[in-house]
Amino acid sequence: MKTPTPLHPDPPPLSLAAAITAGGHSRRFGQDKALYPLGGVPLLNRVAASMEGCAPRLLIAPEGRYVLPAWQLVPDLRPGGGPLAGLETALAALTAQVQEGGWLAFSAVDLPFLISGYWALLAGQLLAGSRAGGVQAVTGLDESGRRQPLAALYHTSALPQVTALLDGGERRMKALLNLLPVREVGWRSVHAVCPGAFVNLNTPPGLPWPPPALPDRPPPT
Repeated sequence: MKTPTPLHPDPPPLSLAAAITAGGHSRRFGQDKALYPLGGVPLLNRVAASMEGCAPRLLIAPEGRYVLPAWQLVPDLRPGGGPLAGLETALAALTAQVQEGGWLAFSAVDLPFLISGYWALLAGQLLAGSRAGGVQAVTGLDESGRRQPLAALYHTSALPQVTALLDGGERRMKALLNLLPVREVGWRSVHAVCPGAFVNLNTPPGLPWPPPALPDRPPPT
């Protein structure tokens, strides 16, 4: 099995932890999407390669399902609770390891075109200070101006809000972003660094390999 080479291998300008949520059942995909070999490399490994400059690195998944060297396996606190539950697990695990709090790069397992430069772009928004302006999340915007919560940065201070939402029966990531002070990175900036950042694979891809330039039209002016 091939190993992906991370693009823009320099570490982000701000110290980041990383977490990949991979606890889903892949029902629409029809098989375990984390292990699907896109271009000979599993989706899980592709996403992980984009986060090689982060530490610690947390894999939110059931015990024994995956092997990912240099990543800590953390079982989901609420199995079947979706990405928001995965974020809760990751923030809780990071809080236990980093006493003063910190920033977490959080990704779904089905975003195989992410690169480390994308995380550096988001982290760069916080160079004025890791808690500048009380910001608790940083997210990119897609070409329609929509926030992308499954490829975003979250501060450990957001853990109580995540837990409160889940306890109240909420499972939508976007509901969390509606609660938090969020810093946004516009599509033009995202596109310049990582044009395929938000291409997610919910079903087995029909993409050729290597993929065409993504997206297939220039960013808006």
